[in-house]
Amino acid sequence: MQYRRFGRTELSMPMFSCGGMRYQYKWQDLPLSEIPADNQANLESTIRQALDLGITHIETARGYGTSELQLGQILPKLPREQLIVQTKVSPTADPQEFRRSFEQSLQNLRLDSVDLLGLHGINNPDTLNYSIRPGGCLDVARELQAAGRVKHIGFSTHAPTAIILQTIATGQFDYVNLHWYYINQLNWPAIEAATQQDMGVFIISPSNKGGLLYQPSQRLLDLCAPLSPMVFNDLFCLSHAQVHTLSLGAARPEDFAEHLKTLELLDQAEEVLPPIIQRLEQAAMERLGKDWVKTWRLGLPDLEQTPGRMNLPVILWLRNLALAYDMIDYGKMRYNLLDNGGDWFPGSQVKPVDPLELNLALANSPHAAKIPQLLQETHQLLGGEAVQRLSQSD
Repeated sequence: MQYRRFGRTELSMPMFSCGGMRYQYKWQDLPLSEIPADNQANLESTIRQALDLGITHIETARGYGTSELQLGQILPKLPREQLIVQTKVSPTADPQEFRRSFEQSLQNLRLDSVDLLGLHGINNPDTLNYSIRPGGCLDVARELQAAGRVKHIGFSTHAPTAIILQTIATGQFDYVNLHWYYINQLNWPAIEAATQQDMGVFIISPSNKGGLLYQPSQRLLDLCAPLSPMVFNDLFCLSHAQVHTLSLGAARPEDFAEHLKTLELLDQAEEVLPPIIQRLEQAAMERLGKDWVKTWRLGLPDLEQTPGRMNLPVILWLRNLALAYDMIDYGKMRYNLLDNGGDWFPGSQVKPVDPLELNLALANSPHAAKIPQLLQETHQLLGGEAVQRLSQSD
């Protein structure tokens, strides 16, 4: 394993973190007695394998169902000084509810303190306000920090970049968990802003939300060769020194193996990455057209200005990935989460709207004339059974 200084926390952070949202038994809270022994054994084997590999950062959340409770069966048995433990608690209008949730986290984990506490899901102006207003959840976190129960405070986010930048600009957070990877680089300005404040930068779900890279299309395999798409994406992220760690949502001990191939390539990133990136860009232009690839985002309206709150940037982005790289399964997974993702993945799928209203909303797009037809084609390609967020599933 290799390590990077996690911003002003001064923690020595492994470049890969063991994310805690894939190996747990259920997404709902359950008593320990209802958790099957084989599931618990797999979780513990996964944690031990992570530590054997030097992955010392164990990351979970109060919202991850049985994850904390199950981790509490193994973490107290491990050398505490060798671990970086992070949990996350969602900010709420009632800061005492936030406090109670944190107390439950510590009880579940069977620890006296956590190294990192993230305010989980600062995704909109309301959750930001709940966090930073006087007497809000951040003040509670500071009290916990003063009592020695929390060492460093950060936040996690699925928000638009503008909200992330606003949160970073408060100067109140030591680190940020956010999305950024090859297929979605919109949050780079937020990473730059975090770097200016010497914040730790943790990348959420680079292999799942970053393209279902555990199950890549044959076209993506061919374009990323000689690397696997997973290793390419890991190397792309870690080749930027501003990025400190990538979350690996390991479901079993063997899930770390492919990622580890990235580490031996870090010194060669400047030679290895450009040819692959060039092939990916060329492949997109061949199938979508150079003008579209360069300009498709220009002038697209935001949700509140779009009829039916259709999330046009996301819908067209998923179309691009499906057509350019045959990422149909990824496109379907994400597209069918629209209408069900709340503030974690906002907006709606393509739906019948007044054509005149849609044309008016698209007035600033250079592609206004063809986008309505592209939306219909995307719905036919990717539409299907509704998808729920993992935390809403059984």
